[in-house]
Amino acid sequence: MKKLLSLTLAIVMSVSFAACGSKEPEKTAVNVFAAASLGAVMAEFEAEFEKANPDVDIVINADSSGTLLTQIEEGAPCDIFFSAAEKQMDQLEEDGLINEGTRQNVVNNQLVVITQPGSGTKVTDLATIGKAKSIALADGSVPVGRYTRAALVNLGILEKADDPSAITTQEVSDQLGGVQISEQGNVSKVLAAVEEGSSEVGTVYLSDTVGHEDNILIIETVPYSVTGDIIYPVCQVVNGEATDAQKEAAAAFLAYITNDDAKALYRKYGFDTDVE
Repeated sequence: MKKLLSLTLAIVMSVSFAACGSKEPEKTAVNVFAAASLGAVMAEFEAEFEKANPDVDIVINADSSGTLLTQIEEGAPCDIFFSAAEKQMDQLEEDGLINEGTRQNVVNNQLVVITQPGSGTKVTDLATIGKAKSIALADGSVPVGRYTRAALVNLGILEKADDPSAITTQEVSDQLGGVQISEQGNVSKVLAAVEEGSSEVGTVYLSDTVGHEDNILIIETVPYSVTGDIIYPVCQVVNGEATDAQKEAAAAFLAYITNDDAKALYRKYGFDTDVE
């Protein structure tokens, strides 16, 4: 009986050691904070890069650029920041949190006014958006919300403001004649509100409509002459908690998503890659 017990124990220990020995090495994590409108294209970049670099784990945190900036400033571990506007990147640079020489402009985008197919909306363009029964609009801290407000100011629909992002949603509603506005925290939520029909119209980026053609209708692609360029800058963030391996992996991924070969994938998702 004792021999049988000893043999069983030996087998169990052998299996345990074998299991420990077969444990996969821990991957190097790269934390990427990307604007919500980049979600789909970044997911594809992530899959391709990890396939070529199985020892690296790209972790995407997609949200409003303003929210992501706040998280970084509050100490959230971040290796790469990909913003939907230069304003947030400028602030990060002012904070001293950009690795020198890594900031660059990657793509341009366009603002679009959308609705559901068959909605019967009376809105024909951004200038007539006040004719809608309800609007989904990102708040001013969200780049798409700021660009919408700036465009409405340029069209003479909203009163001039030194900083269009400071125009509150209530002020937008009042100046549009009291139209009902559903304020959203990022561009993906604006898109969802229109798709599900809770809002008659909304403003998103052209890139957000890719893959959603059956559920939404573009009423107008707002020209750059009204919005100005919608530049998306990226950088490697100063991360004091990152190991040398993380910093190297982050630099490699940054190079991967900004080289000339990456442009075709951006164009597939509706972005304009003709950026200086």
